[in-house]
Amino acid sequence: MEFAEVVRRRRMVRNYDPDRPVPPDVVDRLLDHAVRAPSAGFAQGWGFLVLEEPADRERFWAATTPDGGGRERWLAGMRRAPLIVVPHANESAYLRRYAEPDKGWTDQSTDRWPVPYWHVDAGFAALLMLLTAVDEGLGACFFGIPPQRLAAYRDAFGVPAEYQPIGAVTIGYRAADHRSPSLRRGRRPMDEVVRRGRWN
Repeated sequence: MEFAEVVRRRRMVRNYDPDRPVPPDVVDRLLDHAVRAPSAGFAQGWGFLVLEEPADRERFWAATTPDGGGRERWLAGMRRAPLIVVPHANESAYLRRYAEPDKGWTDQSTDRWPVPYWHVDAGFAALLMLLTAVDEGLGACFFGIPPQRLAAYRDAFGVPAEYQPIGAVTIGYRAADHRSPSLRRGRRPMDEVVRRGRWN
């Protein structure tokens, strides 16, 4: 598929065919593409938890789903995904990398960072998985783990303290889906979001 077509077709898919697992070679390509994301100082401070077994996926949903909230339809479709990948960011990997001699910083302070690039880079990796899913004829959705459920998630999967989940990605073959009501807002026109030369 042409890259422009991959970008145009990318959507957040919230319902999957539970009877069609993602082939192992496709899972490997998703991860291979994810680790080719750019990272500051080539720190590569990410970690990916891959959940393919039904018991692991069930444990994920049990650990991360808050009580109530009126998300039953969303959750029903998302739970059908045969694959969940949780990208994590490791801040300490970046702080250590930039304290190495070729970077010239002598401390590991976060004050030097204009934004937390560990989160940015893990987000880049997640986006590459989303685009790869489209290229492979799959659907995918990136979503957040509620803050009040992070401790339960960490406990359920033994995630080390230095790794912070930036969200999760469900992946699988698309099933009939409902469009997000947010899409009614429409895409903002280019002249509202692009400035050339000066902001005003």
